[in-house]
Amino acid sequence: MANSKTPLTYRDAGVDIDTGNALIDRIKPHTKRTTRPEVMGGLGGFGGLMAIPKGYKEPILVSGTDGVGTKLKLAIDAGIYDTIGIDLVAMCVNDIIVIGAEPLFFLDYYATAKLDNDIAEDVIKGIADGCVESGCSLIGGETAEMPGMYAKGDFDLAGFTVGVVEKDEVLNPANVKAGQVLLGLASTGPHSNGYSLIRKVIDVSGASLDDAFNNNGENTTLGKALLAPTKLYVKPVLEALKNHTIHAVAHITGGGLTENLPRVMPKNSKGVIDLNSWDRPATFAWLQEKGNIEESEMLRTFNCGIGMVVVVDTADVDAVSAHFKQTGIDNWVIGTIEDSRETEPYIEYV
Repeated sequence: MANSKTPLTYRDAGVDIDTGNALIDRIKPHTKRTTRPEVMGGLGGFGGLMAIPKGYKEPILVSGTDGVGTKLKLAIDAGIYDTIGIDLVAMCVNDIIVIGAEPLFFLDYYATAKLDNDIAEDVIKGIADGCVESGCSLIGGETAEMPGMYAKGDFDLAGFTVGVVEKDEVLNPANVKAGQVLLGLASTGPHSNGYSLIRKVIDVSGASLDDAFNNNGENTTLGKALLAPTKLYVKPVLEALKNHTIHAVAHITGGGLTENLPRVMPKNSKGVIDLNSWDRPATFAWLQEKGNIEESEMLRTFNCGIGMVVVVDTADVDAVSAHFKQTGIDNWVIGTIEDSRETEPYIEYV
């Protein structure tokens, strides 16, 4: 076997260590503003350290991991990178708050063929923005440069979060009973689910991401409307759990109301939902029309305007609804819990 006459370096193979180190220096100010008092150490160690906040008697750790799916491809096509990090955080922390957990820290994984520090910093700034809004710390992550694994300009993201909840405050489907009310919290759009179908609709309709779009009275572009960042419900939901009686919370992600609400319901129950009880963002009407998508497919693919559902007693509806309105979240009574002869919980639309 012939030997190369020219000494090879990692950079020759497509990986630039200096670029990666430069990115770490650029993102330190973003990670610093997410720091909670419990964080121990700084960015750059082999592992992130954080103490459990004081005051918990029997703390239970709750973990979650997620990505943003093919919404990332849409963001790359549109050249909009500063909000996709918010999506990444939201998809993780919105999952663990439905158990009642306060997010403590977050880690990200960013992988690409060739690192572009301007794009990477925009993405990580968005991650930091999401962490600040959620009250959790960005204590570490991984940036991987992997030539040959990704097409030019492409990259991938994954997120990981850990939170804590008092053992006797863990939300349990057993607390959900017939007669309780379903309070739907407004979404900002498709959030981070259903984007393979969204991209298909764009393709078959011949639409452009630069097309003018009226998004419920806001004049914007189709791309910006579809890339509206996922709503972060963390602080409003945690405050509601602290001050009101909340029996269950469901994060409406892939699978829509049809598949996600039953995950927090007990056996022999059904959720009866009035489809005319809330206002859908204009993006959903556009998708349904341009893609000729049946209503049942819309409801099991998208959140259709409801990003989170809170289950409360009838007597508490007004107070809980007012709380979310004060935090800037539109909400509606969208249905009730009823007994069912079916063993497995399900949703009935009326």
